[in-house]
Amino acid sequence: MQSITINGSQRESVGKKATKALRNAGKVPCVLYGGDKPVHFSAEEKAFKSLVYTPNVYTASIEVDGNTYAAVLQDIQFHPVTDKILHIDFYQLFEDKPVTMEIPVKLVGNSKGVMIGGALRHNMRKVKVKALPANLPDFIEADITELEIGNKLYITELASENFTFLHPDNTVVAQVRMSRNAAKAAAEAEG
Repeated sequence: MQSITINGSQRESVGKKATKALRNAGKVPCVLYGGDKPVHFSAEEKAFKSLVYTPNVYTASIEVDGNTYAAVLQDIQFHPVTDKILHIDFYQLFEDKPVTMEIPVKLVGNSKGVMIGGALRHNMRKVKVKALPANLPDFIEADITELEIGNKLYITELASENFTFLHPDNTVVAQVRMSRNAAKAAAEAEG
């Protein structure tokens, strides 16, 4: 999985006043959980642009006062009006501890059902996956070539040894439905 480096600085005080001063200076207060004790730090708002505003999923390499931590984005808070980032929580990664993440699903191939007039529905754009950090994929590829009208692609067909899905086995990732135009053409052909 691809990683983005974020350079931060340790926060001395974590109160309301200090946090407001940080935000006014264009910085985002952050907390890194999962280690022995939480690490409170702040970083420039621009540093999170490629981590937050993207459909892709990345791990973060956080550098705070000479220490480097591998982490994943756990939670993010936005201002309700301006949409500026108010606060970010990270979760520290360890090589031997599995982590849960939402991974994007990428559809590949041309569905036979769509070619004859069906409508493709991409039901699950992201799926929850549990895996060791080394086994986390950048995306999950779903081949829709064999889908006919009325067929569904279930999450069990995307299974891998490297990770486990945290969804029921009957979860539909994509399906091809009868479109209005195809239904109309079929009705006209019968009549």
